Amino acid sequence: MDEVTSTAHRAAAVPPPVRRIVLDDQPTVVTPGANGNGNGNGTRTPAVRFAASDTAARERMRVEELTIAYAGRVAVRDVTLPVRQGEVLSLIGPSGCGKTTLLRSLNRLTELTPTATRGGRIALDGQDVDELDVTLLRRRVAMVFQQPNPFPMSIFDNVAYGLREQGTKRPGKRDLAPRVEEALRRAGLWDEVADDLGRPALRLSGGQQQRLCIARALAVEPEVLLLDEPCSALDPRSTQTIEDLIVRLRAEVAVVIVTHNLQQAFRVADHVAFMYLGELVEYGPAADVFGNPRARRTREYVSGSFG
Repeated sequence: MDEVTSTAHRAAAVPPPVRRIVLDDQPTVVTPGANGNGNGNGTRTPAVRFAASDTAARERMRVEELTIAYAGRVAVRDVTLPVRQGEVLSLIGPSGCGKTTLLRSLNRLTELTPTATRGGRIALDGQDVDELDVTLLRRRVAMVFQQPNPFPMSIFDNVAYGLREQGTKRPGKRDLAPRVEEALRRAGLWDEVADDLGRPALRLSGGQQQRLCIARALAVEPEVLLLDEPCSALDPRSTQTIEDLIVRLRAEVAVVIVTHNLQQAFRVADHVAFMYLGELVEYGPAADVFGNPRARRTREYVSGSFG
């Protein structure tokens, strides 16, 4: 498919629906103004997809026939997926479908659960992750969690934490300053905190704390960035900032995001994997999964029939 056709196909894709609720009384309708979420005539402006990445996609990880169980109960069954740099891969599906388990398996966090067992293969740049030192793996495949979790230390020390742990000789603040600045710039936070890097990180807003956690992950220069519902605890403005950041980062690292927000998945993802009851139901370009899904279960989910 050429670039013009691909762009037209994405533009024609239908975004996921806005979920409806039933009210006892008719609500008061306020017509959006020029700055509202609408076009001025009372109709809602649909979600807009980010432009496709110009960076050629490069496979960084591959999941092959992955099966994960907890105490014998299967949570993920026989999943095969690529993870590519230059793209954002979004894992979607109802609660309990296995998407977070799949995400956590990419850097072997599922091993922290004593009853967990895993079958199949996960490779990073062609090498089985089981052959890698787990600390090195989690540096190369970094994780940002649902709730912002800055350490109870300064902004500077939060970003520098992983850098200090890398070598046998702990570098000084002057040596670390350029890399801390670079990570904060990549996370879109530098301009907001540059004059007060000694401030306690816990005094930042929720959105700033989440970007700080992303900067902390980026500081050690990972090849893959895993995001587990990174915007679920944030306000709309902070969510937009994080989404913009995710799309910018895909040129530098492979990004995998778990989200319950279908509109968000539509906006940021290049490819989408829809999971249901532990199985991969459908995988494909976001425009196809949302605009023309192949599987009936996918059509039902993205149309809001369940979930």
